[in-house]
Order: sequence, then structure tokens, then C-alpha cells
Amino acid sequence: MSIELLAETAQAMVAPGKGIIAIDESTGTIAKRFASVGIENTEENRRAYRELLLTTPKLNEHISGAILYDETIRQSTKDGVPFAKYMTDNGMIPGIKVDKGAHPLAGCPEELVTEGLDGLRERLQEYYKLGARFAKWRAVINIGENIPSGTCIESNAHALARYAALCQECGLVPMVEPEVIMDGDHDIETCYEVTEATLRSLFDALYQQNVVLEGTILKASMVIPGKRCDEQVDVEEVAESTVMCLKSTVPAILPGIVFLSGGQSDEQSTAHLNAMNQMGNLPWPLSFSYGRAMQQAALKLWAKDVKGNYAAAQKTVYERAKENGLAALGKWED
Repeated sequence: MSIELLAETAQAMVAPGKGIIAIDESTGTIAKRFASVGIENTEENRRAYRELLLTTPKLNEHISGAILYDETIRQSTKDGVPFAKYMTDNGMIPGIKVDKGAHPLAGCPEELVTEGLDGLRERLQEYYKLGARFAKWRAVINIGENIPSGTCIESNAHALARYAALCQECGLVPMVEPEVIMDGDHDIETCYEVTEATLRSLFDALYQQNVVLEGTILKASMVIPGKRCDEQVDVEEVAESTVMCLKSTVPAILPGIVFLSGGQSDEQSTAHLNAMNQMGNLPWPLSFSYGRAMQQAALKLWAKDVKGNYAAAQKTVYERAKENGLAALGKWED
């Protein structure tokens, strides 16, 4: 492990005005996305769709890297160039999702723990050979009556830290993602408390497992009310609450933080990121690692006419990347 190389990669992932596009949907998840727009879920359609996203002209102006799925990192463009090589040749960093999904946490009803540590070292070594230079592991923290429990938070933090240590041993930057889920009727104060407890536990676990923070990226959820909450909050309140929570929990030595969109609309996720960066005087760069908020409009266009709308769909991807790149600088205008 080279700490210098890990730090260099982590810094490049959050370069000014750039963020990460998440195209790491599992085969089951992409099936749902495709079904919603009438596209058959075949391997070739998945490959073609990922190619549309990754080969968007000038994408590297605002995108520093992409999180890929196991199938995708083994695929190539129609011209036979492996996706990871295409990305590297075009100034973008290939990443890979490595967790095996969230499963019921024994003894803790309605709570989940992410699995996938068994055999992870060998998988990471293979992904490095395939061209990946960072990885992602997502934990799921639900808010509800009497949850999350301390057991759930600590179990997921421990798994994230073990994963992160293995990543760094294999030369990959770990992206740690403890997602506090937006579903529910909880208010913004409850989300703040749960997010704060989750991040405190995570960074304690990373310290215990000797993870080098200079070579680590946090993928965070924003502090926001649940979808079924009656409370109305404005963009500034979400931004201020999120930044305050991060400042109280995340060490300043971390190279950067990227946000997931987590059920927000395209415009909401951009507006919130922009408002945070307009606050100024932040210890770390705040950027994005959006999936649906980067892709959904393009997918709908492409689905209507796979060949005829190809360029128009790519233009939409570029525009979303540009808007979020500006938001990462606090320069986006509605």
C-alpha cells in the first residue's frame, strides 16, 4: 500500500468542480429502472446503456470517476475497449461496488447489515487488476420506532471499517457510504441525531482498524426530513444542518465528501449541494456521487428511441454533470 498514491487518487476524485457518477446498479435494480421505461433487461442492453453514460462527450470536464458494477467492469465499448481502460484513457477513475447488499440483522427486527466481507481481499485484488482504483461499500441505516439501535450502527460501522482496511491493503481508495434512509415520517432533527451517531461510530471504527483517512472518501447522505414528514424545510436549512453535522463528526484530514442523492429530485440534490458550498470555509471539498439524479432523464430519452436519441441522451448526462460540477463550486444558478 502506498499512502501517497491512495491520497493522490482520493484528491483526484474530489477535484474542484468534479464529482462521481454512480452506475453500479445491480442486475436486479437496473431491471426495475429498465422496466419503468420499457427496455428489456438483457446483458447487451445494460452494456449499451453504460456505454452511453461513460462515453458522453466531454464528461471528464465535470466527472472525475464512476462507480461500476461487477458485470460492467468486465465489459467493453462496442469498439472493444474495456470500460475501465476507456475511462482511464479519458481522465476518469474507475471504481467498483464490492458489497453484497444489505440483509436482515439477526436479533434486530427491521434493521439491516451489509454483507460481503468473505472473500473480499481476493475480489479486491482482481478488481485492481481489472483497472479499479477505488471501491464502494454501502450501509443502510433506517429510521423508525426505536430504530436504529446501537447494535445496527456499530455492526455496519465495523463492516465499513474492515472493508476500508482491505481496500487500502489492495491499493484501492475506500468510499465509505453509511446511508441514513429518507423513507419514514421523521423530522430533520431526528435525521441529524441519527446521522451524527452513525458518523461518530464510523470514524471511531475506521480509527480502530488503522484505516488511513488521507486515502478515504466519505459518501454521505444529507440531513433531511423523511419523505412522509409533514414538516417543510427550505434548501438553506438542509444545507446548514448537513454541514453542521459533518463539521461535528468528520475529521478535517479527510480528502473530501461526496453526497448521494438518496431519493431527492434532480434539482433538489443540486440545489442542496450548491447551498452547502456557498457557505464557504469548509474543511473538505463537498461534491457529488449521484446515480438516479445523473441518469434518469437520459434513460427516459434513450428508451424512446435507442438509436435516434443517443446524442440527445448523452447531452442530458453532460448537462446534469455540468450543473452538479457547478454546485460543487457553489456556482450553480437555478
